[in-house]
Amino acid sequence: MKLTVTGINHKTAPVEVRERLAFDDQALPGALSALRSRPGVAEALVLSTCNRVEVALACDGEADARACVLDFLTTSRHGPADSVALYLYHHEETEAIQHVFRVASSLDSMVVGEPQILGQLKSAYAAAKAHGALGGYLDAVLTRAFSVAKRVRSETEIGKSAVSVSFVAIELAREIFGSLAGRKVLLVGAGKMSELAARYLHRSGATQIFVTNRTHDRAVEMARLFQGLTVEYDRFVAKLPEIDIVITSSGAPHYLLRKEEMRRVIEARRNRPMFLIDIAVPRNVDPAVNDLDNVYLYDIDDLQKVVDSNRRERLKHAEEAEAIISQEVERTISRLRAREVTPTIVGLQERLEQVRLAEIERVRGRLGALTPQQEEAVETLTRGLINKIAHTPIAELRRHASLPDGLQTVDMIRRLFRLDD
Repeated sequence: MKLTVTGINHKTAPVEVRERLAFDDQALPGALSALRSRPGVAEALVLSTCNRVEVALACDGEADARACVLDFLTTSRHGPADSVALYLYHHEETEAIQHVFRVASSLDSMVVGEPQILGQLKSAYAAAKAHGALGGYLDAVLTRAFSVAKRVRSETEIGKSAVSVSFVAIELAREIFGSLAGRKVLLVGAGKMSELAARYLHRSGATQIFVTNRTHDRAVEMARLFQGLTVEYDRFVAKLPEIDIVITSSGAPHYLLRKEEMRRVIEARRNRPMFLIDIAVPRNVDPAVNDLDNVYLYDIDDLQKVVDSNRRERLKHAEEAEAIISQEVERTISRLRAREVTPTIVGLQERLEQVRLAEIERVRGRLGALTPQQEEAVETLTRGLINKIAHTPIAELRRHASLPDGLQTVDMIRRLFRLDD
């Protein structure tokens, strides 16, 4: 059995190609059935996300897996073969196992260390399992990949540092306030990035969210997402003494908050800390506000610096993760080769037992009637001979199981004892 992974990802193909080749949940059953129906394919899995479309196969050694997947993609996605082939990568055996482990551990992701890909791979596995497309070699590799990903998460800090601007803002808010439970948030402007930051804050316990925007309807729409309330745009400054966290993303061409205004706000708050996240360009908050005690202001550049620093940290931890994956690939290959050898050992023992019984039957007429003690002696003698004959080939099979030429030894012994006849 041969393991292969063929596909495209964010490194090899532009988004328009990835979109064209993607499979939604409804298309997966048909895709898996189409793959399983192809000659030589025993198991199949399709992983389709915004950043990758990959097909993993377990197939016999004669199958041309790359050609099979290329034809499958061009047929099912109705695209010209030449344009798809241009972006494809293809891995076999050891490289394929390493690739699956790296994908599961988020080392091959656009954002190294992000946790979503493991969940997406588990969903793809569940779909393939549910439709009968897994059940042996590939199944074993995938379940091992989940364990490897867990080990990478527990033994390295690859996923600890935030690497998105919105999530960094929330991590900084936690450092300032400790718990975010019950904190009040005001969104000034209703941009996508402020919406994302507000979603993170809401999940982290900041359940009271207010929204203000030049266009009132957009403020109402945004507030509805968080079961929040709207504030009149020309009166939001008066609301600030109640607010713990302010996220500004307005398109105003001038500062909306200045130092003197914020001085009065912080006095009204009796110097309780306040966190301002200014992700607008041009900025909505006067940088001089940061000179005030108990006011913590971060603009988009400040947040990006933290993101870049965290990314560098993740890449350091990625080196530790790569070492873990190398160890796990070697272990997995040894286990899989041992699994490949087991049917041959069983087949050899069965073939020699057939020979032993056939020979006893052939000479039984010449032996005449045997006493129970004589029957036992014949049984012991012939079994001993068969065990001695089997000992050397079985020992060699087990010894070669973990070696690169292991499958060649298996094939040779199968031919010598005619186990495929």
